[in-house]
Amino acid sequence: MSAGADPGAAGPLLAALAAGAAASAVLVAAAPSPAAVLGRRTPVGGPGTRRVRGRRGVVAVVGAGLVVAGAALGGVRVAVWALLAAGLVVGARTLLWRRREGRAAAENRARVVGLCELLAGELRAGRAPSVALAAAAAEWPDVDAVRRADALGADTVAAWRVLARTPGAGALDLVAAAWQVSARTGAGLADALTRVARLVRATEATRRVVASELASARATARLMAGLPAVALLVGGTTGGDPVRFLLVTPLGLACLTGGLACGAAGLLWIERIADDVLEAR
Repeated sequence: MSAGADPGAAGPLLAALAAGAAASAVLVAAAPSPAAVLGRRTPVGGPGTRRVRGRRGVVAVVGAGLVVAGAALGGVRVAVWALLAAGLVVGARTLLWRRREGRAAAENRARVVGLCELLAGELRAGRAPSVALAAAAAEWPDVDAVRRADALGADTVAAWRVLARTPGAGALDLVAAAWQVSARTGAGLADALTRVARLVRATEATRRVVASELASARATARLMAGLPAVALLVGGTTGGDPVRFLLVTPLGLACLTGGLACGAAGLLWIERIADDVLEAR
């Protein structure tokens, strides 16, 4: 910076740079691994897990360093702005990710019902389980891992249970149990899969009813979280300057930080309660 430059003019620029860098660093550090995106689990302690943890650690350290640098260059106010920006970015990303994950889980639950009905129909038609698995894999590519295990003579039941770890596909544990009982006792697999499909369909219907009842509570929580923004707009129209108070004065920064933290905690609390209720269905 030149000697004649206005020191005050660098404050907003430093704040923007620090906030953007910190938000991006925290966002990348909190990003899930590719296995989590696909709904699969990687072996704990494996090479992929170590690489992901190492990358997250490096990025988190870099992000923290940028925040400290922003504080050193622009003061505590810039560091607070950076942290608030990072929190907002990560919070928005978390909400979007939860919504995307919920849609994927709902699709997988519907796929489980279709899978059970398809397998039962193929087996009733007199086809071998390997042929039925091939038809199921054509409809749901993730089932191809089970088909390969069956073709190689591996543990098909274990393959079903691994696939059941996919979000929304937990009912495949019942398919694995039916497969295991049929293999050991020779019981009819088609009838068992038909009963599993009926059970999953009834459970999903109950889940939809519960989700519709919880929708009002979730909507109310989100509305309450957005009301402070409306209050800022109203305060600006009455001749006040609430934005400057919140972003510039120490008391305002403390109020802004505490308010955002309480709002985020409230939303997370409501979402956790709703998730626990839905998981119990």
